[in-house]
Amino acid sequence: MKSLLLFMNIALVCMSCNVQPEPIAYGHDACQFCKMTIVDQTHAAQLVTKKGKQFKYDAIECMVNNIKEKYTPEVLSTVLVANYSNAGEMLDAQKAYFIISPGITSPMGANLSAVNSQEKAEALKNEHTGTIYSWETLQSHFNDNTTNNHH
Repeated sequence: MKSLLLFMNIALVCMSCNVQPEPIAYGHDACQFCKMTIVDQTHAAQLVTKKGKQFKYDAIECMVNNIKEKYTPEVLSTVLVANYSNAGEMLDAQKAYFIISPGITSPMGANLSAVNSQEKAEALKNEHTGTIYSWETLQSHFNDNTTNNHH
């Protein structure tokens, strides 16, 4: 009987340590960084720490700035960004392609968007102009530019 209770307690603890992302409640959830309500399904972002803490953002630039200020890569479990080409779809930030383009405005003014392929990023660049980044080069860009802090 004691072993059954112990097993149930362990199972309960494990269930409460969910490190899976939760869906963003657009129009309801607030951005962790700037506190604005998240409404734009083409620019939102989300991170989940290895401890299961959920943080949601109204713009990719808010998440990048929040990571820059508070988090090391070792504590991050999941980092997601909205697919500009498919509203509501979230992409793994490590695999996404980013574009900063004055022709595509984002909620906090960094004009930062993400797509799921190099081809889509190139097409956006050809249509709107701009610069393409990987997740690593995007973080370096924000670390080098303190003017991207919009909160």
